[in-house]
Amino acid sequence: MRIVSYNVNGIRAAISKGFINWLEQAKPDVVCLQEIKATPDQLPLLDFELAGYPYHYWFPATKKGYSGVAILSKIKPNNVVFGTGIEHMDFEGRTVRVDFDDFSVMSLYLPSGTNIERLNHKFMFMDDFQNYINDLKKEIPNLVICGDYNICHEAIDIHDPIRNAKVSGFLPAERAWLDAFLKNGFIDSFRHLNKEPGHYSWWTVRVKTARTDNKGWRIDYCLVSEP
Repeated sequence: MRIVSYNVNGIRAAISKGFINWLEQAKPDVVCLQEIKATPDQLPLLDFELAGYPYHYWFPATKKGYSGVAILSKIKPNNVVFGTGIEHMDFEGRTVRVDFDDFSVMSLYLPSGTNIERLNHKFMFMDDFQNYINDLKKEIPNLVICGDYNICHEAIDIHDPIRNAKVSGFLPAERAWLDAFLKNGFIDSFRHLNKEPGHYSWWTVRVKTARTDNKGWRIDYCLVSEP
């Protein structure tokens, strides 16, 4: 099974840029989306079905045009879970999960720490999410948690670790949390297979040449339960 994760930064904008055409060509089995910034009634759902994804599950934020996650699947899941059941984690549309016979796939959009209030919210989310996953693993040991974690784990995951050492997304406490999360029974699937530097998933739009110069951050992960 091929599983893909993608922060679309607005699903409607992604569609206008050819996202559905890409789906038809790439043909992943399951697609985890983050930052959809839309509700299902605003989307051409039939187009997804015609592209080969009859099973699509959308969990938008309460606030219009903000956050939200989704999962597209070629395969019918046995069960779908929207959110965690924890209010402060769910009103922004942060997690959706599909359960198959032997494993489950979750799309996660972890909050960013754009200011001190949001950073405190991020840390609270991280702690509660860890506890939620600890309990979930007792029921479902085989988990794939794909998404935008808004954290660079190691120095290799960011283009300038020294200058960004005090920036949210690369704070010692954030990195330590991801360390502990992995040590609790998960594998960073990309880093397991790719040891080289220079692989990133996000480039700031504030610097026009950030992407062409590859000055990026690797903040998106597919974490897989250890066998």
